[in-house]
Amino acid sequence: MKNITKEYSNGEVTVVWKPDSCIHSAICIRGLPQVFNTKASPWVNIQGADTDAIVKQVEACPSGALSYYRNGGEVPGATKTDVDTVVEMMKNGPLMVYGNISVKTKDGSVERKHKVTAFCRCGASQNKPFCDGSHVKIGFKDE
Repeated sequence: MKNITKEYSNGEVTVVWKPDSCIHSAICIRGLPQVFNTKASPWVNIQGADTDAIVKQVEACPSGALSYYRNGGEVPGATKTDVDTVVEMMKNGPLMVYGNISVKTKDGSVERKHKVTAFCRCGASQNKPFCDGSHVKIGFKDE
């Protein structure tokens, strides 16, 4: 994978988008369409809402593909959560893991994840072990 990262800033907050992590749930688009619009280029209109509304919507991203950091001295990075780790199986979709975890990949590297991580259940992801939304394309259904 290319590990592309794009940033969009309104001066107060910077939204970070990692397309390789996106599971295309469209929660961002449905929740704040004046900011997140896949028919526009760029697809993030950071001026489309106030900072608090943008932050609230980004925090609802189930895959962690969208994150943010406040401008003005804060160091960018993942926000750690202090909750117990919770695992949720999404109907016809990924395995969602909420909390701070370490993922050891097949090459032996360890990746720290915070907040929420979506794992592939369908086997079609091109970004294993993480979900890339391929379950929608192949029509994956729970048995």
